[in-house]
Amino acid sequence: MVRTAAQRILVGKTPEEKVYPLGITHGATIDVRKLGALANTYALEIVLFFEEDLARSRTLESVRQEYGHFPEFERPYIDVNRFLAFTRENDPSFETTMDEFPLLIEIIAIGERPSGRNGGETPFVTGLMPFLDELDVDAPPPDIR
Repeated sequence: MVRTAAQRILVGKTPEEKVYPLGITHGATIDVRKLGALANTYALEIVLFFEEDLARSRTLESVRQEYGHFPEFERPYIDVNRFLAFTRENDPSFETTMDEFPLLIEIIAIGERPSGRNGGETPFVTGLMPFLDELDVDAPPPDIR
């Protein structure tokens, strides 16, 4: 398997050990834009869930098997960069809004799945989108630096 320099940073015995240096840990909350950048840089698969019960009680693979035949934007999950692309395309104020009120994703699961014919593994991360009633747009944004 040919790996980029960025992918070689992801070392460890477990998927959790591999993504820990990136600040990805169970229960952490991370800006959705940072997750998109990490997915691009390190070839991570990062999937956002809209439904808490599915995110917490089911495996990514079982949810994909159940909902994979639905059109992409009707599924209870989405790839982080597909979400970002769709949102940026449909909301010109997205970046400004995210600067003021970052969309923080709770990390739910970290794992690995086969990545093609070469027998390699791709780390994946699942995260939970906040519910609209949990977004406090009147509060000052957290310091995410």
